[in-house]
Amino acid sequence: MNLGVLDYGAGNLRSVLNAFTAIGKEAKLVTEPQGFDGLDVLVFPGQGAFGDSVRILKERQLWDPLKQWLKDEKPYLGFCLGYQLLFESSEESPGVEGLGVAPGIVRKFLPEHGLKIPHMGWNQVHWEERGAQWWQGLPNPSHLYYVHSYYPDVADESLALCRTTYGGEFIAGICKDNLMAVQFHPEKSQDIGLNLLRNAVDVFA
Repeated sequence: MNLGVLDYGAGNLRSVLNAFTAIGKEAKLVTEPQGFDGLDVLVFPGQGAFGDSVRILKERQLWDPLKQWLKDEKPYLGFCLGYQLLFESSEESPGVEGLGVAPGIVRKFLPEHGLKIPHMGWNQVHWEERGAQWWQGLPNPSHLYYVHSYYPDVADESLALCRTTYGGEFIAGICKDNLMAVQFHPEKSQDIGLNLLRNAVDVFA
């Protein structure tokens, strides 16, 4: 299986590559449009701002191939920003269009009731039964690692893979037959994160 990790200059790519190595899978960086050729699964991890990432992807001529990949419903894994960019827009970057694969807007956490922003650290993830193939063998709830100040306000509840509470409840991941994307960082979530990656590779095998 050929795994490609989209490279738009994020700082956590090495840890993502190492996570796949740890489960016995080698992944390569996709740095140019031709890098999509021959891939079986595209992985989009991410750190950084919504608008800046869109700009960099366009500058590197990766935006259009990414949109086509998703339009063709090819296997896709998204983590953190790779989850948020699937939506229509973000309060972080007004006027910047997302990929529009899922309906909804990425919203900023509000510092009400002493809520610390960013949401950083371990939190419970409650899995939905509809996505059982993705989290098979994991505890429910699971504890996974987050670092984010914005979260998707998902308009289509039927896409939900999992939910987390921080201030209020939000949908922390979505899934379809060809797609799984989550707000937390599997590559920073120790054994549970690695097992989630194993499951994902098995689903697409």
